[in-house]
Amino acid sequence: MDGKQNHQKWQLSRRRLLALMATAGAAAVAAPLAPSLLTKVRGASAATGGQRQTPLRQWAMVFDLRKCEGCVTTDKAPQCVEGCNAEHFVPQGQEWIRVFEVEGAAGHNYFLPRPCMQCENPPCVNVCPVGATYRTDEGIILINHDRCIGCRMCMAACPYGVRSFNWDQPPNPAGATFANYSPEYPVPHRRGTVEKCMLCAHRVGDGRLPACAEACPMYAVYLGDLGEDIATNGKEVVKLSDFLAANSAFRLKEDLGTRPRVWYIPGHGQDEGHDITVRSRPKKARSWQEQGATLEHKDEGVKK
Repeated sequence: MDGKQNHQKWQLSRRRLLALMATAGAAAVAAPLAPSLLTKVRGASAATGGQRQTPLRQWAMVFDLRKCEGCVTTDKAPQCVEGCNAEHFVPQGQEWIRVFEVEGAAGHNYFLPRPCMQCENPPCVNVCPVGATYRTDEGIILINHDRCIGCRMCMAACPYGVRSFNWDQPPNPAGATFANYSPEYPVPHRRGTVEKCMLCAHRVGDGRLPACAEACPMYAVYLGDLGEDIATNGKEVVKLSDFLAANSAFRLKEDLGTRPRVWYIPGHGQDEGHDITVRSRPKKARSWQEQGATLEHKDEGVKK
């Protein structure tokens, strides 16, 4: 069987494509994170006609940099990036989350994951001339690609550099043509439109962690709800406000007034054994195609 046939075989058989075409059914097989975080409902009220109603979440993220070491201690590419690439079939070289090596004030290096900041005062939303970029009631910044005209004003306005533009038609997996497109899960990808992290809106709505958090082997990524004042990394549940205050959490470029909903707890991977005297850059993350090829080779080896 040649390489092209192998590639097609993997694309057609990959389990994630089933979720792609019926993401609404993912909740049936997903384990809940924490009942109080993702499944709590309000009691009946006169306003809802006596029906029980799911409360609006106010989503936030926390990156604990004491645990994040860029996956260099495991000699792998950042797993948060690879998890995101595989989940959303992100176009190669346009990662929605990236891990940077940053030099601290004392001269040592640490690692900084950078997704979309999900700002409460988002410049991208403010400048979009057609309303393609918008903020949901739960605080997630989404893009409606049916409306995006590719003017890239949002890219110019974003102070965090988290957006990318599809100059050419991005590769889509087999079966993506039949996907039920939505801004919460923007597949298939389209030429002439802007893309970015969307906080895995299709996952959190089903009671699952974002792909980056689920893939992190160090449990450094937390999903939080500002309304419930709790957060979880899938391993523990913390009171969000205390967690941030007790650990001197900070946000990027707070002086700009964007009010990002992504916090960072200072650190340099020390909880995972990262040696600050050794300069180690994160490995380049594999695209979803490269990850698929690796899985395919493993499957062939098992058959032999």
